[in-house]
This record gives sequence, structure tokens and C-alpha cells, in this order.
Amino acid sequence: MHILLVASAFNSLTQRVHAELRDRGHTVAVELALPDGSLTEAVRRHAPQLVLAPMLRTAIPREVWAAYPCFVVHPGPVGDRGPSSLDWAVQEGAERWGVTVLQAEEEMDAGDVWASVACPLPPLSKSDLYRGEIADAALAAVLLAVERFASGTHTPVRQDTARTRPYLDQRVRRIDWDTDTTDTVLRKLRAADSQPGVLDVLLGDEWYLHGGHPENGLRGTPGQLLATRAGAICRATRDGAVWIPELRGRRRPGQPRPVKLPAVQALGDRLPPLPELPVPPGARWPTWTDIRYREEGGVGFLSFSFPGGAMSTSQCRRLLDAYREACARPTSVLLLGGQRDFFSNGIHLGVIEAAADPAAESWANINAIDDLVEAVLTTTDRLVVAALAGNAAAGGVMLALAADEVWCRSGCVLNPHYRLMGLTGSEYWTYTLPRRVGAAAADRIVREALPMSAASARGLGLVDRVIECAPQDFAAEAGRLAARLASLPGTRTRIAAKKEALEHRQSTEPLSAFRERELAAMHRVFHDPDAPYHALRRAFVRKEKPSCTPPHLGRA
Repeated sequence: MHILLVASAFNSLTQRVHAELRDRGHTVAVELALPDGSLTEAVRRHAPQLVLAPMLRTAIPREVWAAYPCFVVHPGPVGDRGPSSLDWAVQEGAERWGVTVLQAEEEMDAGDVWASVACPLPPLSKSDLYRGEIADAALAAVLLAVERFASGTHTPVRQDTARTRPYLDQRVRRIDWDTDTTDTVLRKLRAADSQPGVLDVLLGDEWYLHGGHPENGLRGTPGQLLATRAGAICRATRDGAVWIPELRGRRRPGQPRPVKLPAVQALGDRLPPLPELPVPPGARWPTWTDIRYREEGGVGFLSFSFPGGAMSTSQCRRLLDAYREACARPTSVLLLGGQRDFFSNGIHLGVIEAAADPAAESWANINAIDDLVEAVLTTTDRLVVAALAGNAAAGGVMLALAADEVWCRSGCVLNPHYRLMGLTGSEYWTYTLPRRVGAAAADRIVREALPMSAASARGLGLVDRVIECAPQDFAAEAGRLAARLASLPGTRTRIAAKKEALEHRQSTEPLSAFRERELAAMHRVFHDPDAPYHALRRAFVRKEKPSCTPPHLGRA
């Protein structure tokens, strides 16, 4: 079937639907609903058999839904309506939710239902849930709706009852630090963690707070800043405290949209002297950190979770330090990855954009992540497994490919390319990607610059194992498989062979040669003020709308 995806942005859910529909043999094109574009004309040009909207903030024009079958994916159960469905669910602490695929009509979210799939809603951030449980339910509902439509025999169900809720604005999101409990503060922060953030006053200025994690070991006057850790700030609540990883300044009239940054960096000189608190060894109370290590049997687990999957220079260096410490432990298998959500999206474009010298920060960041990838590539005394609980892109994919094995949750979306950001790429990709898929496939992947599903990546040889499980179950399942790998008699043989293979590699064409060639090209881009990278980076981090749908997405 020829399917056209219409979306406000080519976001994670739209990418997953795009990849999974293509996997099933459909021809799929994308058209972005942009302020200066005509969606009606675009749909006519594509002449699709079905129009599908995975994430659309505006209504589909009457001229479109009257002429073409149009399905809208709504992140809420049947009868739920409104633009802030998932936000309300998270803020109110709902434990169960769902996704509905309905037919577009005049009234938003009021059309006949083609499919609806329920899902759990653990107490986590909205964006994490959106890429996890909600995305799983959405994909299941989309596939069911497409199958029913293709059959030509299914009759959609009318909605009998409905509850339309308004946009969740900052008046409702506002935190009252004197009266709100830690649980209430966390729900408000989590309901707005990626967008739009919670508007608050901090140190005499207005900031959007992004992300929230519990801290029950520290206390203070409600609203007081207590400590810092790994770029985050800890702020006291009425009955505890929360860690806030990122802040974004409020936009000033006539100024560009401020960049979301690690909280400590965003506050800069405004921040009073505060203790930098590492996680106490053996801490038993809930506390946050972005990097953790533990051992179980012969397996070391090095987990990390950075907001948005972006890895700044300092984050790369801290992760490299933790990796080296993990490699000093007597384990035979090292599992590298987060418990859920993003694995990595490579260098931190926001920190780079906010730097006094973006070119210099770009150079420092790419070298820091290269150092990390090199450490993984040259580990010869154990097997390293990259465990991808969630999506990965650009240098984050290449970090995973440096490992001996790559395991993905079935819901992962991979974007192993750089050119959409105007970059040639580094992280040893010219070695690891062709090693995995061959030179021809590597060239096609980076040139097409399209997302791929975990299953498709497995078929190409990019991924070794796809783990079919819910987001909450991935860490335990990956741990079980890692323990089994550590116990296999052949693991010791594989470890010994790694050392021989690396020595042979270094004697023929050393890894340093790949790094030098890649970095030479990246250096030219970083230090050329006219290179497209700078405008593309700025548009990405400041959420600027493109002028048109990128050509590579419009081709079915």
C-alpha cells in the first residue's frame, strides 16, 4: 500500500512508524505540516491510498480528509480528546493509558475508531513513556488499523462518550515549592520534561525546568538549592528534594529561542556555592546519577542515561573514566547501556551551540567521544555488549558498533548517519560500519539517511540480537542474557581471539588512521563558518521549523 505520513515533525514516533511500515512492504513517504506549506497540495501530489498522522499538532484540512482516508494517532484511550493527552495522564499519575487510531473529521479526535491499544504508564517522564510504552501501543494500533483498512471489510466504531481536556498550560503546571509534595513536583516535572518544561523562578530569573528525579537523602527549606551533581541541581521540596538536570531560559522579545542546557551550565555565575555531591557508595535511598556501575557474577553493568541522548564533552569524559574503572574489575562481560530510553545520539549540539566558540567546543566534543569509542574498540580482556534499550543516532550508533555485540530492544529506532546535520562523521564509523554491513551497504545507509527499525538493522548485520520485550523488562532480560554469555565456555576463546584480531588490525591499517581521516574532515567543517553544519545545528537546537519537507523524506 502507498501510505503518506503527515506530521508536524519527523519525531521518534513518526520515524518508528515510517521504518516499521517499510519493513512490512508498504511504500511510505513523509510530508511535514509546515506553516508556509499547503498540506492539501502535498497530499494531492503524493496521491496516497492512505494518509496517516502519527504526530500532528494541527487539523487535517477538510479538502484532504474528505478526499482521502485519513487516520490520526491520538496518544490517549478511546474517548480522550485534547492536545495535552499524555501530559495530563502523567501529571495526574495515571497508571494505565492507551493509544487510539481514529478517522480524521471536522472535530479533533472525534472520528470513528479504527484501532485502540492499552498500555501501562509507569511513573516516568513523558518523553521516556512516549518513546517506550506509548510508542509500542501506537505501533500496534497503527499496524492493526492499516491491516483492517487493507482488508476492505472492517467497519470502524463510533465514539459514544468523550472527555475533551484543554491544553495543559503553565498555570496548571506551576510548582508551589512550599506546599507541593515531592511526588507532586515530580509528576509536574515529568509531564513537561522534554517540552514545554515547567516555567519557574530561580535565582531571580525565569527558567523552564526540564526533567525531575527523586532525592530522599537531602532536606532543606522548600525551593532551596542544596547541591549539584553531574551538571544537575538538587532543589528542596516540602518533604524531600528533586534533581533537575536541565534548564532553558525564557525567550525574550526579538531574541532566538534559548537552548536547553545542563542546569549548572545554564545558571553559570548566578549559581551560589553548592557542594558537588557524588553518589554515596552503597546508597540505599532513591537518588539520581547519570552514570552507574554494578556487578553480578561475571558481568559488569555500566549504565548511563543522558537527557535527550546527547553527550557533551564532560559527559563523554566522565563516561570514559567510568568505563576504564569498569574495565579494571574482574569480569568477563561488560554490558554498556541504559536501563531504558535513549542509548546515545552522539555529540551534544545544545552545549556546542551555547559555547563561546562553537567550533572549538565541537572539536573538543568529537575528540572526547572518539576517545570513548577507541577505549571500547581496544578492550581485549573481556566481551563488551552494547545494550540499546532505546533509540540511537549518529555517533551514538557508532559507539554501539564499537562493542563486540549489539543488542537492541525491539522498539528501537536507529539513525546511523550524519549528513542531515552537515557532518561527515567520526567515532571510527568508516571502520565499524563497513565491518558490520559491507562497504556498499554502509555507503547506502549514510547516503539515504533514513531511520531503521531494530529488526531491519538485525537483517543488515548492524545488530546481533533483538530482544522482544516491554521497555520496563529490557534491563532484566539483557542482564539474564549477559550472565548466560559470561558462563559460556566459548567466551574465553572469543576474548583471546579479540586480542589477536586487534593486533592484526593494528599491523595492517591501524585504527588511528581511520580516526585521523575522519577528524581531518570534521575539523574542516567545524572551522568553516559557511559550512551548513552551523545553520543546521542552530535550527535543530532552537527548534526552528524547516521551510519545506526534506527531499529524502518525500520519496516513497
